[in-house]
Amino acid sequence: MKGDKTKPIKVLFVCIGNAARSQMAEGFLRKLGGNRFQVTSAGLMPHWRVDPQAVVVMMGTGVDISGQIPKRLEDVDVLDQDVVVTLCGVSNGICPGGFSGEMRDWPVKDPHDHPITVYRAARDEIRQSVDELVAEFSGK
Repeated sequence: MKGDKTKPIKVLFVCIGNAARSQMAEGFLRKLGGNRFQVTSAGLMPHWRVDPQAVVVMMGTGVDISGQIPKRLEDVDVLDQDVVVTLCGVSNGICPGGFSGEMRDWPVKDPHDHPITVYRAARDEIRQSVDELVAEFSGK
């Protein structure tokens, strides 16, 4: 990974709508990663708001994502990221030429328009992956 180890690790989470999965990942990393990470999220075709069901299931873990706002991938400086994580199974073309960071795929089922149980399953899967990411970089 590039960068000075005294500076925060810049992580970008990407999914299609930037309304549920990537917002949950951003919320978890903000809470669990502390100052070690600088985190944002973006979508390929962002929704106009964070999915209310995602907000509900995250509140159940003590993480409030209600104030987060969906962003377009084009509005984020991908080249400036240390780690880019896709949660939608679409990684081709996310990172432009010249990207020197790490690219990761966490294919999490899109909970949009599914029962709350699917949101909870996505949340739990994302939480586990974020825990692993934090642990991986905690010694670096």
